[in-house]
Amino acid sequence: MRDHLILKLEGVLQSWGEHTFEGLRPSEQFPTRSGIIGLLAACIGIDRRDKDLQQALGDSIQYAARKDQKTWPMVRMTDYHTVKNARKEYSGLKAHDTIVTQREYLQDATFTIALWSTDNAAFSLDQIQEATCKPRYTPFLGRRCCPISRPLYEERVAAKNADLALEMVEPFGGVVFSEEPSSKAEDQRYLVRDVPLHHQPRQFASRRVYYYSREVSHAPE
Repeated sequence: MRDHLILKLEGVLQSWGEHTFEGLRPSEQFPTRSGIIGLLAACIGIDRRDKDLQQALGDSIQYAARKDQKTWPMVRMTDYHTVKNARKEYSGLKAHDTIVTQREYLQDATFTIALWSTDNAAFSLDQIQEATCKPRYTPFLGRRCCPISRPLYEERVAAKNADLALEMVEPFGGVVFSEEPSSKAEDQRYLVRDVPLHHQPRQFASRRVYYYSREVSHAPE
């Protein structure tokens, strides 16, 4: 058995940036690793400039995210922004030019997160649980304009793996994206580029994500 910290990510808007450049800023369909690390770092009180502690936090956790099954749909929304001092590589513009960008948000999305500790974790689940209950800095859902609408902490459960841990938490059904396989034949996998290279600003490595759908109409017995 393994301890899992269960968090709920709920808000009017969420945005979990995919790897991109300047003009289009799409949102991944589930909370990214970089986004989760940033959220937890804010709760713990890790300074944005402290790359060593950010790395230590990232090395301390693994997680699974469930896009919760609901009676209303999640909707994608694209907002209009302008950016000054765009990177020179963007369509041949000079650094001082201003460009139009499109930034994507998820409306009315809810996610259940199951966190577990890695071996030799620098930050324990107890520390992370305390921080999510009493955040030092304001946590947000991917971007600062996306506030949370309920407390992050839900509960602590013991289970053999993240899939079984999520089975114990309402609403039970949904699509699961996990860093570990669920031992189900229908598991699918793909690569997502969302692992922050903390000592290389705005650079990300890839990881393998396992995903599957769980449809239920009632709580498991």
